[in-house]
Parts: sequence; C-alpha cells; structure tokens
Amino acid sequence: MDQVIAKIKGRGKKLLFKLLSDQTLFDLEHEGLNFVDYDPDHNLDEDAWFKLDQFSQQPYCIDWLTKDFVSSEYDNLPKAKFSKIAYLCAVQSNAYYLQKVTPKQFVTRKIIAFGEVAALEQSDGRLVVNALPDAIYLKETDILIFRNLATISSIFKGIDVLYKEATEVEVGSFLDESFIELSGGYNVANVSKPNRKRVALAMNTLASMSSDDKAEMLSYIHGYTEEKLNFDQENGKYEIASDNQLKHLLYGIEQRFYTAPFSKEKRLANSIQPI
Repeated sequence: MDQVIAKIKGRGKKLLFKLLSDQTLFDLEHEGLNFVDYDPDHNLDEDAWFKLDQFSQQPYCIDWLTKDFVSSEYDNLPKAKFSKIAYLCAVQSNAYYLQKVTPKQFVTRKIIAFGEVAALEQSDGRLVVNALPDAIYLKETDILIFRNLATISSIFKGIDVLYKEATEVEVGSFLDESFIELSGGYNVANVSKPNRKRVALAMNTLASMSSDDKAEMLSYIHGYTEEKLNFDQENGKYEIASDNQLKHLLYGIEQRFYTAPFSKEKRLANSIQPI
C-alpha cells in the first residue's frame, strides 16, 4: 500500500507525519534505471542517475529509512503544519521516493482548472509535485540514487562531504608540485571552486602513480596542450598563469584527453565513466 510521508521543519521528537494513503506520488519505476557510481566531476546522461552503495552504513543516512515502515506509527499531518513541510517521502514500489520542498512549490493563487469546462479556482494552498523525485532509496539493495547532490543535501545532512573541494593548504601543496611553475601572479587565492574540486581528484590520482608514470603523464599532457600550456621539457615544468591553464593541466592528470581512433581528432572527454 503506497503512502506519502512528510518531514516538517523544526525541532522536536515528532517531525514525520502521514500525508497521503493509497496514493502513488511518482509515476516512475526504479527498475531498469541507469545507475552510475557518484563522481563529482561526472556529467550525467539524461537517463542516468548517480548511486551510492551501502547507503545505510553512511553517516548521512536517515535513521528511519533503515527501519521497517509501519504506517500506523505516523499521525496525520495537521493543516497548520502544511507550510512547514521540508521534504516528501513516497513509500512505493518497495522503495522510498524523496522530494525536497521549497517555498516556490506552494501555490496560493488563482488558477484556471480544465475539466469538462474551464473553471476559475482560488487555491488555498497547493503543493507542486515534481515529475521526478530528487532521490530514491532502494532498501532491498541498500542503494541511494539521485541526480543532483546539492538538491538532496538538505535532506541528507552531511552528504555534501562527497563534493570534496581541496582545502587552501591542499591547493597550495598541489601548486608546489615539482612539475608546476606559477607565473603572472597566479596563486592559491586565484584557484576557482571548480578547480579546487579537480585538485582534490588530481591529488588522489597522483598519489597512486609511480615516478615513471608521472614522467609519462607530463609527456601525454604536452601532446594535447601545446597551444594552451607552456611546457619546459628540459626542466619538466608546466607554466601556470591562469585558472584556465590549471584546468587543462588537471584534465591531463585525470587522463581526459584522447584521440578518436578513426578520425584521429584530438578530443577532451567532458566526463568519464569506467566500463
């Protein structure tokens, strides 16, 4: 039996209420969806969802999601609390479908309804349901799937730790690498937020590479960035004078450059997915 639970804003022991019974909120079956392991630098295809395995073991998992759902344990949501809804959770198809609720989704204005004839109605408070949920928790397989981490960060407190940006110290340490030479006044303070995220990924990549691999990496990057980056081959150093140059160096460390096998065109992969 499908149920819709509402989590309201505020403090206290009772923040979860029953909103609807015997109602299917989302017309989406999770079976057959395309899942991709979460990677903050991956651009999802239109039909793909990020996934997190063993979600119940994560510190940002919500406790009540891991318990058996018993409808009778939830009181009906009082009308006075409708405007305090923080998110919805539809229990359907053996899964939990979650949608964040924002103020703009509450409709309190005149609308024209189309039935047998058009009619003007005065809305006394309606909540817009999105076509797709923001996240789905698949309890049987203990997997959370979602499309945008920022959207669900207010539902799963602390989950934004997955969107890791390198700290000021870490960025400084990276820019001190032996193969980087800063110029034109470019320094830690000039590194953008997207590049801080890429630095965090690059540091993990470099940590797993041998000295020989790093030397080969520098040659590989040079083969694709001659027009964008100045490379002193004798000293093995890349000159970085702008955030855009740093971005291309970071793309190279992540091996985003490749040559199409038939056209021989040099290309940059905007995102990658292991196969």
